[in-house]
This record gives sequence, structure tokens and C-alpha cells, in this order.
Amino acid sequence: METIRTTVAENLGKVIPGNALAPEDGKFSLDQVPDLSGKVAVVTGGSEGIGYGITHTLLSHNISKLFILSPSEDIASDAINAIKEELGEGVANRVEWLHCDLTDWEETSKVAFQIAEKTDRLDILINNAGRGIMAHTLDRNGVDRHMSVNHFGPVILTSHLLPKLKETANKGDKVRIVLLASNAHQNAPKDTKFESLEELNRDDGPQGNYGRTKLAAILYAKYLARHLTSKYPNILVNATHPGVVETRQSTEHIHDAYPRGGYGVSHVLNPFKKDQFEGAVSTMFAATTTGKSGQYICPPAIVEKGSDLANDDGLGERLMDLTWKVVKERTKSLSADKGCPFKEA
Repeated sequence: METIRTTVAENLGKVIPGNALAPEDGKFSLDQVPDLSGKVAVVTGGSEGIGYGITHTLLSHNISKLFILSPSEDIASDAINAIKEELGEGVANRVEWLHCDLTDWEETSKVAFQIAEKTDRLDILINNAGRGIMAHTLDRNGVDRHMSVNHFGPVILTSHLLPKLKETANKGDKVRIVLLASNAHQNAPKDTKFESLEELNRDDGPQGNYGRTKLAAILYAKYLARHLTSKYPNILVNATHPGVVETRQSTEHIHDAYPRGGYGVSHVLNPFKKDQFEGAVSTMFAATTTGKSGQYICPPAIVEKGSDLANDDGLGERLMDLTWKVVKERTKSLSADKGCPFKEA
């Protein structure tokens, strides 16, 4: 019975609020987000869906500067206008949108450098943007688009922002990095080894392809906890699961992979899905409150073990070795040759 209660608390909203079913040590609400005055944050995909819930919450709790990264200026403009109407022009002026396509690794690195030049601190980095359960395609780098957006892009962005994150942590402030994962990481192929690009590009079906990237998010968070938090205790890195949330991924994009079968997700589940604010709860806990690193946090603030693969440190090391190799091969002139701190966590 307790397992059922926890599962409902983590995944579903609208009908029963998560805190009503969560264990006492796993309760958290957006009202508990602390005052963020003086802090600076970066949120990828922060202009829609869960990302907008995150953005709105950060601004509602007085974040001093917020960089939103996304490839769509129109969607970002709509989000900023909505913030202006709801929270006021002064609050909206704290937001700066930067164009960033996470499949364009050179642009991603340049955007990170721009951010570093625009601010003297960085307290929160939320790698929220992602490709949902969609058809298998390769990106401009010849890499599976799911892996490119959900793993490689966040790694490149995080790596290039590490100097600023470390600088902030060295001032004595807590710095928090969040990777958006999912319970769908359990759908990663059981034979996942992260040994070659050919393996990453293998089409294991929509669920398998997506699950592999969410497994990578958890492994990367744990990797940084081992190699980064161990040296910089003030930098905390965690992965989160948002639950089943009503976003474009669950209402439109699901039909890209399942033209007919996606109806169950896009329509039948609607009465039970979380809204964008409920979907932001676990991530806001990880981004503003937790004092731990290397955890997999489900809504509201329930720490889960995850799958066996998600706890395989050796697999995480192989994932990152392969990641550095692929990125260096494809962006050497604009990354490794310019001091991208790849393995130097």
C-alpha cells in the first residue's frame, strides 16, 4: 500500500496533491522555496512546460537574474510577457533569453561563455530542456537526437559553466546543478554499456531511446557528485523526476513516435497529469533546498534508488569517457582547444 501511495505522489497530480500521500521526509511544496535574493540562475527550456513552472517559481522567490536558454524566441517572448503581466515589469526585466539549440554544441559552448561574461556569480543551473518520446533521428553531429539534446548538450553547457559555478562556490555559497531525468530511465535497454557511438545511435524504439537518455542524466549527476562535489563540497548535483506532466511533450510530441497509440498519453491521462507547477516541485527542491548531492529525487522530494543501471558507477564512468571522446572529435576547435574543462571536474 505504501508503494502505491508513493507512486501516486510521485507521478500524478490534480486529483490528489503529492504531499497528501508522500512520506513525511519526502514532502515539499513551492511555498517552501527559500528567498533567492542576490542569486543567479540558468534554466534551459525555461519558457514553456515544466521550464516555465521553474522560471515562474524562481522569479516569485526573488531570484536576482535569470538566464533562459531555448531555440524559440517567440515562445520565450510569450513567457516573458506572461511574467510581466503576472509578476510585474520589474520582475520580467530580471530575465534574459539567449538562443541556444542544444544539438548545436558549438553554439551551446558560446552561450555558456556569454553567460560567464554577463554575471559575476552562478548559483543555480537547471538542465531542464529535453527531447521527449519521439521518433529516432540523428542530429547535425551524427548523434541520436535524444542523446544530443538530453545528454550531450547539458554536459557541454555544464562543463563550460563550471568555472563560474566553482567561483561562486568558493565564496562560501551553495551552488546547485539539476539534471532532469525520469522514471522512464527504467526503460533503457538492459544491455546498455555506453561503449560506442554506434550503441548510442542504435534505434531501440521510442521508449528505449528516451529511457537511455534519462539513465544518462542520473549517471551524469552521480558522476559529478563523485568527481565535483568531492572537491567542491558547496556544489551539489542531483537528478530529478517530474512526474507525468501536461506539456507539449505529453500532448503533441508523443504522437511523433506513436501517431495513434499516443492518444492514451495525450488525452486519456489528462485528468491525472500534473500541471507545469506541480511538475516543477522536485526540481525546485533540488535547485534550492537539498543539502545532498548525487541523489535521484522524485516528487515532491522523495529520494529513490532508481534502477540497477542507474547505480552502476562503472557504467557512469564509461558514459562520460564516451561523451568526452565524441564531443572532442566533433567540436575540438571550439571546445578542447579553448580550454573546455571536460574531465577536470
